[in-house]
Amino acid sequence: MSDLLRCFACLSQLVLIAAWLCGCSGGSKTGTSDELLVDEAAAVGLEFVHRNGMSGHLYFSEMTGPGAALFDFDKDGDLDIFLLQGHPLGTARSAVDGTVAERSPWRDRLFRNDLQAGSGSDGLSFTDITDPSGLDSRGYGMGAATGDIDNDGWTDLYVTNFGGNQLWRNNGLQGGAGLSATEGVTFSKITEPSGTDDARWSSSATFLDFDRDGWLDLYVVNYTDFRITNHKLCRNPQGAADYCGPRSYQPETDRLFRNLGLQGDGVALGTVAFEDVSALAGMQDAPAPGLGVVTADFDADGWIDIYVANDQAHNQLWMNLGDGTFRDEALMRGCAVDAQGQPQASMGVDAGDIDGDGDIDLFMTHLTSETNTLYLNDGHGIFTERTAASGLASPSFAYTGFGAVLFDLENDGRLDLLAVNGEVRVLAEQRAAGEALPLRQPNQLYRNETTADGVRFADWSSRAPILSLALVSRGAAVGDFDNDGDADILVQNNNGPTQLLINRLGADNAWLGLRLLGVGGRHMLGARVGLLRRTAPTLWRRVRTDSSYLVANDPRVLFGLGAAAEAGPYRAQVHWPSGSVEIFEDLTPGRYQDLEEGMGRPAEGSL
Repeated sequence: MSDLLRCFACLSQLVLIAAWLCGCSGGSKTGTSDELLVDEAAAVGLEFVHRNGMSGHLYFSEMTGPGAALFDFDKDGDLDIFLLQGHPLGTARSAVDGTVAERSPWRDRLFRNDLQAGSGSDGLSFTDITDPSGLDSRGYGMGAATGDIDNDGWTDLYVTNFGGNQLWRNNGLQGGAGLSATEGVTFSKITEPSGTDDARWSSSATFLDFDRDGWLDLYVVNYTDFRITNHKLCRNPQGAADYCGPRSYQPETDRLFRNLGLQGDGVALGTVAFEDVSALAGMQDAPAPGLGVVTADFDADGWIDIYVANDQAHNQLWMNLGDGTFRDEALMRGCAVDAQGQPQASMGVDAGDIDGDGDIDLFMTHLTSETNTLYLNDGHGIFTERTAASGLASPSFAYTGFGAVLFDLENDGRLDLLAVNGEVRVLAEQRAAGEALPLRQPNQLYRNETTADGVRFADWSSRAPILSLALVSRGAAVGDFDNDGDADILVQNNNGPTQLLINRLGADNAWLGLRLLGVGGRHMLGARVGLLRRTAPTLWRRVRTDSSYLVANDPRVLFGLGAAAEAGPYRAQVHWPSGSVEIFEDLTPGRYQDLEEGMGRPAEGSL
């Protein structure tokens, strides 16, 4: 790349970052009262800029990340943040600052949430504690998954990379007398002894208990066999150099790792071991360019299934047969391709009860000109595409979506949608303007306006001006950072700043929050919970950290109760991953409360 182009690249990124810091994104807490989402990242100390290490070669991997993880690593009751970073690719120098990969100081970062209890977003602040935590993660970061792999109550972290994944075990409180919990919590890398390494290009990953043995297993999504050494020169229809797509390289197979439990003397000393059971499970001979993953019991048979969003190939719905094996039934169940029978460029995916009928539906993001896609579940795991009828087709036609987030923006009990966008093919006008990464697009917000007449969404993007600040958005994760009872969003931007979008609307309505816990205080990923109401339909949510794109979300469950909510107390019916069903009484609105497996009363039937 010429010195002139290097100058343009630097200038372009500086302009974007300056706009972010000056408050154009809401970083100075100056958002107006009618803004639904306000970016508070800079104001609360979450100062992080992703760098993709681009050198002008248009390497395929440089425009795909990054993701993030939201998890309470120190068990102090609030969400901390782990952010994925890149580094210069190959031996070339970065076009941004000239850094060479071997000398790169860039690495993933861990930010501790120092929220002052009861203060809301005004008391929100973050501190970079990467060094004292011992979490020295320096791969070319893609995504992350969180889960308690050893049932000790401390959440562990799996990091996917473009080459060489990492498993980090949370050591818990190790500081001893005189130190607070946050000062004493550290991580240890146990990738090799655990047997969970994968040197390929991995994208999303998720923890799930697929065999119901009480230990969290691991599913890793792999993309293509692209490597720096087999880089190809790709061109757009006009003949200009451009990024390659997934069909330029062979697809990879995903991996399913079964957790064998602790191998040794007790939690403190035991080794966590996993076994690659991909072949035994029936997944070995199904290569596909995977990007997003979500796990849920789609057919309500009591076993967790796995849905994989594949890029320009049919999506996979791995139905859990309950005997340690899976079968891809996406085609027969109606969620492999679009209504015209064509595979799409699926990137992000989320699952939830979108139409309020008690089962789990699917939403995913796609390439420009394909539209995003909505699949509604009939209750038995058979899906019907309702994209156009729901109003989601036309607004998404001109954009390439990555992160996909289902969340209750207003706390009215209905799941709304956020799609974060960024092109994968160079935009000519941005290239001509000297953009460092000419892929910028605005993000989109859709309000759920479903009635008895059908599922409908309205485009509310204009009501959140921060979404119009076009960046190259990739990972989007949902969680309640300020513990005020509404869902906030973290957005990771490729070669740009992280955004922390605080919800300014949801706290106006009543809410109820739950932590569903099992052995050792582990979040029971895969549990399904219904909030029983006297005068309104039951609200169903699932406990999960997966979905969207390359991220791990808040494992807590939030129920929006609306402006005219019942006074309470409420009851909840919990379907645990083990297969047991329990009823919990006397749940109070306006706070988070714990539900522990075995502490409710057995349910006589299911709803």
